[in-house]
Amino acid sequence: MPSFNVNVHRRDPYKNFKFRVVLDGRIIPNVSRISPLQRSTAATHWRDGSVPSAIARSPGSTRFEPITMERGLTHDTTFEDWASECFSIEGDAAMSLRDFRKDLRIDLLNEQGSIVLSYMVFRCWVSEYQALPELDANSTAVALESITLQYEGFERDRAVKEPEET
Repeated sequence: MPSFNVNVHRRDPYKNFKFRVVLDGRIIPNVSRISPLQRSTAATHWRDGSVPSAIARSPGSTRFEPITMERGLTHDTTFEDWASECFSIEGDAAMSLRDFRKDLRIDLLNEQGSIVLSYMVFRCWVSEYQALPELDANSTAVALESITLQYEGFERDRAVKEPEET
């Protein structure tokens, strides 16, 4: 069976360097790195009393590893604004309980810029925010800001089909 149904000529898997992140219907500019979407389900062990030598396993609770996103520092305040939904110098009463969790979409693009895979990530909130990187006058690195997101699940958008490549 071929790896690609529409583009049977394609032999190479998709690359990981072309992607975009959509939050509140808007592409977040300059995102250069996203950590993996990863989940793990704990095994629950139990034993049937009538079978003394066998231990059975069944799925237990599922956890989702935090996502870290980095981007080049600009005047866009998307990361800072979202991080401020969970923290305010005005105290806990200033936190918006309605707005701090957001769904986002991660789109993987092929070399032509067409969406090839898309994942919805649900009920995300910012648990860590790095406003400035280490500053070093002897370096020529790009200044990055980053956020770490906690979330409650992800799902592949099955409506996104393999695009025809030309």
